[in-house]
Amino acid sequence: MLLLAVILIVLIGFAHSFLGERYILTRLFRRPLPELFGSDDFTKKTLRFAWHITTVAWLGLGAILLQIHGGGLSRVNTLGAIGITFLFSAAIALVASRGRHLSWVVFGAITAFCFLSL
Repeated sequence: MLLLAVILIVLIGFAHSFLGERYILTRLFRRPLPELFGSDDFTKKTLRFAWHITTVAWLGLGAILLQIHGGGLSRVNTLGAIGITFLFSAAIALVASRGRHLSWVVFGAITAFCFLSL
């Protein structure tokens, strides 16, 4: 049953990112948005990475479920899955905002704390 849940998480994650990008974000971005840091570019990038970080979080949870399914759930594996999830979240936030959205600092700290706790 957990393997089916993991498969559904992966499918819904990719559907969420693809369909959200195609049918929600692109349509939303045609409308006027608040201008931050001199343009609406920062707003668009923030909305885009926040949308896709949801998928990253779901995939991280799927990795933990996969470990439970395989009987390999341990402190090291769980912290590793959480650390990698936040590493990807930090990278997305850093690249998408060019470092201006400071969530990448917090996500990076969470990553470091997870890996230092292994």
